[in-house]
Amino acid sequence: MKITRVGYERLNLRLSQPYTIAYETIDHTVNFILKVETDTEIVGYGCGAPDKIVTGETADEVEASIENTIIPLLKGKDPFTYAHILVELKAQLGRKSSSLTMVDMALHDLISKKAGVPLYRFLGGFQNSIPTSITIGILPLEETLEQAREFVGRGFFILKVKGGHSLEEDIEKMTRLHQEFPGVTLRFDGNQGYSVLDSVTFVKATGQIGIEIFEQPTQREKEERLGEVMNQVDIPVMADESLKTLTDAFRLAQNERVDMVNIKLMKVGGILEAMHINSVAKAAGIESMIGCNDESALGISAGLHFALSRPNVRYADLDGHLDVVDDPFKGLFHLREGVLYPTEAPGLGVINYR
Repeated sequence: MKITRVGYERLNLRLSQPYTIAYETIDHTVNFILKVETDTEIVGYGCGAPDKIVTGETADEVEASIENTIIPLLKGKDPFTYAHILVELKAQLGRKSSSLTMVDMALHDLISKKAGVPLYRFLGGFQNSIPTSITIGILPLEETLEQAREFVGRGFFILKVKGGHSLEEDIEKMTRLHQEFPGVTLRFDGNQGYSVLDSVTFVKATGQIGIEIFEQPTQREKEERLGEVMNQVDIPVMADESLKTLTDAFRLAQNERVDMVNIKLMKVGGILEAMHINSVAKAAGIESMIGCNDESALGISAGLHFALSRPNVRYADLDGHLDVVDDPFKGLFHLREGVLYPTEAPGLGVINYR
């Protein structure tokens, strides 16, 4: 099987529900859809969701990478040599991680379609479903509770709450959420907004709640502070912004700075790199969560298939598609009562697109 043609589409997608995190408010997203055709009837699809802070690229830079580097490099290649292709591509693109992810995704889609099985089974097929959290951005207390009621009413039983602007307000929100929804699992993401003292104070003040995960409370540039927090609290501390590369995973593990890592395909450069990072985490006794950016269901599908293929991926935060207006990739998986299930279609589940 050889790649004969590569095309792409730029999607400017509006979010139905803008949200705020500790350092920005987001109301839209740009996704690139890569279409890779072969000398067979098999076509592979990949998704890139650039974010200058998270992936190191703007949308215009991704488009330039596609036209000037990705298309010329892929033509004539055998998709089954994906490891070699991705090494060659990374040498040219550097840390433009969503561009790498887009290609990685399309190649994995192709080879699992050639095998005639869903990607999660091609990669190992450890499980066939995983619960996901749904995220509440930084909102006033009453709006937070109102959104939580909506999500719980839709069947979600894991809420991930964003904070980092106000320690006092965050404590009050988590306390009130627990009071109103005692059976719901709560996770908290500080998005780098806390000091070590703030982090410890937050955990002590919410100790009765049983928060499941405490995600990236301190600044990425001060990585050692994650370890200081971890050593003073009794709930799992997770790295997100501090984890972008395999080297980051090794350093975090070697220095014993976190209990968990949030692996986002767009952030780390694709499925192959995510598997390497997860292996380092597993060797160090660190559990993994699969997260996401604001992505169409195509990007979420890739994250889901990766998560289902590996025993060390115990948690999922795959809700980035839910607020995307006019998502062209609906139906690639099923979401029922807060649990994600793949279809049994080959690859990532894309049968026909445009």
